[in-house]
Amino acid sequence: MIILTPLRQFQFPVIAECINPDVFQGKSTNEIAALEVWEGNRKKKLGDLFKIQEDPVETPNIILNGESSQVRRVGMGMKNGEIEIYGNVGMHVGEKMEGGKITVRGDAAGWAGSDMKGGLIEVLGNAADYLASPYRGSSGGMSKGKIIVHGNAGSDVAVFMKGGLIKIHGSTGPFLGFRMRGGTIHVEKNVGRRVAACMTGGKIVISGILEDIPPTFTIDAIKPKVKIEEGDKANGPFYVFLGDRAEEG
Repeated sequence: MIILTPLRQFQFPVIAECINPDVFQGKSTNEIAALEVWEGNRKKKLGDLFKIQEDPVETPNIILNGESSQVRRVGMGMKNGEIEIYGNVGMHVGEKMEGGKITVRGDAAGWAGSDMKGGLIEVLGNAADYLASPYRGSSGGMSKGKIIVHGNAGSDVAVFMKGGLIKIHGSTGPFLGFRMRGGTIHVEKNVGRRVAACMTGGKIVISGILEDIPPTFTIDAIKPKVKIEEGDKANGPFYVFLGDRAEEG
């Protein structure tokens, strides 16, 4: 196990996609310290910015300690292994992730799990805007995997979602599931406006209050409970709406 601790508070964003079990595998601490990162517009070595320690315990593979809200792209594209982050983490954590597990024991900044293809991300705090959503102008979207947020999430969650599962124990902002095409979302509390706008597939379950229902959705039924995943059902009753009819959803 490798333990990373910031040597100071970062004033500028640190682009550190090398913080990844696949990249660290088979490397010594000296080799890990020599990996390249960017701090603002300056190229640095990982060891210039983090104290790097090795522990004989095998899992998690990487622990990121301390305030890391400026550290971006942690676990980008990872396929295996486990990362635990003790504190807040910056944008794009778990972007294009294909496997393994990332646990954030704090808040996650924007675009966490963007274009996620597999694995598990668990955020014990809040998640900012664009959770599991692609970059602006892209129609990629989450296709597989699972995201659990114990707090609230921001706006534009799961834009262009194609598959996978997102569970949010708190509330979300507007445009949840915009242009959603597949997968499942469960929000245990309240949801902002324009939920499921332009949705053509998938399932959104809201256990709290909606600010509004798009006029292009039609009520289909009332159900006492709804299946979220195998072994997990949400108790209702729930109104079942079909749509977005303007998109032939």
